[in-house]
Amino acid sequence: MTELFVDEPEKGKARTKIKQKSDEHHISELVGALADPIIVFPGGWGDTIPDWLKNAITLERLEMNMRELKGEDPTGTDAEACAYLYTAALTQPLDHHWGEIYLYIAARVYGRWGKSEMPQDIRVESLTDDHKADLNRLKGWLYQQRTRARVERDRAERRRKAEVAKAELEVMQPLMFNF
Repeated sequence: MTELFVDEPEKGKARTKIKQKSDEHHISELVGALADPIIVFPGGWGDTIPDWLKNAITLERLEMNMRELKGEDPTGTDAEACAYLYTAALTQPLDHHWGEIYLYIAARVYGRWGKSEMPQDIRVESLTDDHKADLNRLKGWLYQQRTRARVERDRAERRRKAEVAKAELEVMQPLMFNF
């Protein structure tokens, strides 16, 4: 079975549910649903994702935020998994295992968003437990990657603002001591 992503365990963090999440967290998740990058398989095919699928990703992320407010654990969406596997399939041939997962998730996403029907000869109606586990692991990994990208983007922005403030202070400092 081909590995399409590397699932990294979170370092030093115990997996515990937090009953109450802060308002800041919920705002960050809402902004993330709209602004987080779409995670694609490396290989340069990310710009070929159809616009309808990009819109579906945003809407499904917003839906996931609502489910998180009701107590569900956040994860990647079906549309995100479809986009990732779409770019993976354009980069390299998928083995049978991941091919089945891709056809299953593509049929679900296509059906949900009113796109053309998946041809019956390639349609996958259900997944085995192993396939479901791998799909859920992929969705968790996609969520982790996009939240990591958001945190790094926010960190870089704060660093940039601090550097600008420091530069402005250095420019003003000599002027304050000139008599």
